[in-house]
Parts: sequence; structure tokens; C-alpha cells
Amino acid sequence: MQKLNLNQINEQLIDLPGWSFTNDTLHKDLTFDSYLDGINFVKQLADKAEKHNHHPDLTVGWCKVGVTFTTHDSGGITANDITMAKEVERLLG
Repeated sequence: MQKLNLNQINEQLIDLPGWSFTNDTLHKDLTFDSYLDGINFVKQLADKAEKHNHHPDLTVGWCKVGVTFTTHDSGGITANDITMAKEVERLLG
């Protein structure tokens, strides 16, 4: 999969509120009302990741989940990362 350039990434970030691009990754910190709400979100995201065969790096804490996407094989952000960030937004919606 081809790595996106900075202009392409910035165009996509317009439709991804709260997401940031740093160190060749897309990242968003999420806050939940309870710890189990965060865990349930992680389960839903894991199901989507399996379906798309593109998996995030996750950090789970008390009522917080950090989600990070990158395409290691391409050395940065690809269309797969954008697709998965949009899946996160759909799950939150």
C-alpha cells in the first residue's frame, strides 16, 4: 500500500476531528464514562480491525483509550489508516 504524502494526510484530517499526525502515525485519545465503556469500545474496534486486517496500537487506562494507526510495511500513513480512523469515528458516533 502506498504511503500518503503530507497534503493527502492533512486533507483527510479535516474529516477526523481530534486526530493528530505525528511521527508517521495517526493518533486520538478517547475518554469514556466508565472503564468498561472503554473496554467495550476496544472490543468493537478489535472486531473492525480483524475485518479490515489492519490493527491499531492501543493504550487502555481508567476511562481512557489511546488509538494509534500506522502502516509499518509502508513506513507511514496509508489509505488503510484513514479507513480505520473513520471506523473509530463511526463507532463513537
